[in-house]
Amino acid sequence: MKHTDIKQIFAEGEKYAGSLVTVCGWVRTWRDSKSVAFIELNDGTSLKNLQIVIEKQTVPAESYKDALAVGAALLVKGVLLVSERNGYELSFGSVEVLGGCPADYPLQKKHHTLEFLRTIPHLRPRTKYFEAVFAVRSAISFAIHKYFRNNNYKYVHTPIITGSDCEGAGEMFRVTTNPWAGDFKTESEYYANDFFGKRANLTVSGQLEGEMAATGLGKIYTFGPTFRAEHSNTTRHAAEFWQIEPEVCFADLDDIIGIAEEFIKSIISDVLENCPDEIAYFDERVEKGLKDKLNGVISCDFARVTYTEAIEILKKSGKEFKYPVEWGCDLQTEHERYLTEEYFKKPLFVTDYPADIKAFYMKQNADGKTVAATDLLVPGIGEIIGCSERETDLAKLEEAMKKRGMPLEAYTQYLDLRKYGTVPHSGFGLGLERIIMYVTGVQNIRDALLFPRTVGSL
Repeated sequence: MKHTDIKQIFAEGEKYAGSLVTVCGWVRTWRDSKSVAFIELNDGTSLKNLQIVIEKQTVPAESYKDALAVGAALLVKGVLLVSERNGYELSFGSVEVLGGCPADYPLQKKHHTLEFLRTIPHLRPRTKYFEAVFAVRSAISFAIHKYFRNNNYKYVHTPIITGSDCEGAGEMFRVTTNPWAGDFKTESEYYANDFFGKRANLTVSGQLEGEMAATGLGKIYTFGPTFRAEHSNTTRHAAEFWQIEPEVCFADLDDIIGIAEEFIKSIISDVLENCPDEIAYFDERVEKGLKDKLNGVISCDFARVTYTEAIEILKKSGKEFKYPVEWGCDLQTEHERYLTEEYFKKPLFVTDYPADIKAFYMKQNADGKTVAATDLLVPGIGEIIGCSERETDLAKLEEAMKKRGMPLEAYTQYLDLRKYGTVPHSGFGLGLERIIMYVTGVQNIRDALLFPRTVGSL
């Protein structure tokens, strides 16, 4: 049905003012008085509602009474007027109720708790809060593609179903067509009767396949869903999330750090430019000073410190941490937030982590203890990017895998890359939901996903 987007009306109001226009949307709120009724209509294209003004003295009640229902879907025709208070509003002419909405509609009130809204994920995009979240999510996704396209990367699609474990952690979802009560005497018999004839999992990362693509295409990125079967119920973890993973040939750790910083700044700049209303909303309602924080990130040089230096800073901080700090420990969120929020007060790259707490594929440093890896830590969130130069020495890579008990025969193709024309190459992984949380101030990853998948919740 032919109609004009509400966003377009607010953007080009002068073009439509005084003209008859048709709009569609859902009733966010309505109010009534003796002489005038008002409907706040939203179609999802703009954070602003378009106010429909009904002059009751000239409009029969029968023509609009069914439209006065929160949640109802309407097609409204009327003349667009300039409004000192609202910018523009629509003088009611006629309405067609496309979808009525009864009084038990769960979003009758203006404000609901996020906990309540998580119980109705199918309806929460109709709230202003989640309309803003998903507008920013869309803008960030587009900005990611734009950055890589402008910098000569090729977008590749790595498998969602895989036979290998990139992280070596084993916390993966199994994919099977076998019946739940199948009568199999051994594990090998079980997999022999499965669809692929071997164990298959949902991917935790597209990195290994991404490296394979990069060694022919030079610079690539993946952007798709990844899955982790961790029994974690924190505000930062989900079982299904979207991940961005560039892989760059002829690049060492310093190169990829520079790319990661430029990438983050590019995304934030793009969102500030294209989502001003949403950022203003989050600044007012979610995180005071958000816009200033984001502008500060764009204008500052990210800090850099080695893991060993970071441990010394934490030890000398005088802070009582829940998790003790010793060289060789994995940095916890409380450690990361102290470094970014209290000590450096800006985003921070921590480099050269102990090899024992990092993945097998990371390049081993000359000291024999650390690897050429870095995490980008940001205030309010902690780790947002994991990054490393990849090990290209075949013997060292095989030794690292054996040390972790990984079957080399399962990684034959990956190991071949180190035999046939290997080059220095590096890459990183960024969780889409993590950057959404940072840019919006949203505190729970469940509120950055349309339908969050977490332990015990499908």
